[in-house]
Amino acid sequence: MTNSDILYLVIGALAGGFINGLAGFGTALFALGFFLSVMPALEAVAITLLISVLSGLQGLWIVRRAIADNPRRLARFLLPALIGIPLGVASLKQVDVSTLKLLIAAFLILYGGFFTLRRTLPQIDRPTPVIDCVVGFFAGILGGGASLSGALPTMWCSMRAWPRYETRAVLQPFNVVVLGLSALMLAWNGAYHAQTMLYAAIALPTALVAAQLGIAVFKRLEDAVFRRLLIAVCFLSGAVLLVRELL
Repeated sequence: MTNSDILYLVIGALAGGFINGLAGFGTALFALGFFLSVMPALEAVAITLLISVLSGLQGLWIVRRAIADNPRRLARFLLPALIGIPLGVASLKQVDVSTLKLLIAAFLILYGGFFTLRRTLPQIDRPTPVIDCVVGFFAGILGGGASLSGALPTMWCSMRAWPRYETRAVLQPFNVVVLGLSALMLAWNGAYHAQTMLYAAIALPTALVAAQLGIAVFKRLEDAVFRRLLIAVCFLSGAVLLVRELL
């Protein structure tokens, strides 16, 4: 392992860990490109999932009360996602994943760009259990088929008039569970071998520290600013995904 390899690992872990701590999602979009410069795709995805889940557990702690206050809301997203994940995995043979990622990237850019330019944001405050279930189901499909489980819930939750802790109480556990299941599937297929764990030994501690920095910033944000942040991250995530797929 060269010094440049270590540098790419550290930068990717810093970027992925910080955005996870700040927003509760987005590790793969910001870290994977750096990891792919160092290692094969399977190992890069395996490490990204590992730091997504373990850094996400830190974020779960700060929203534990918000999760306990409204577990049914989380269940409306998460239970349908568990049905969607195997469907997404099964669709890999029938769907061109690169095309799907480009479509999602374009949608993220349009959504993020449109609402970033608006002075006022949508304020959906009525209960929407059916839409929540539909969003969770298709997010599970996207998670299993393209590792993009966070895109749809983030876009939908950013339009809800929820305090930032309640929003994160959906996004953080949703991504931890979906990505945790994906990590277990990779582990079952032997992705976490000795070389992968060597890379993880460098990336994981860095990501955990960076996630704490992101959490510290999150705690200081106002609810309205956090909603704006989610929309901005959607736009930036779409741009990063688009560039990565085109290159």
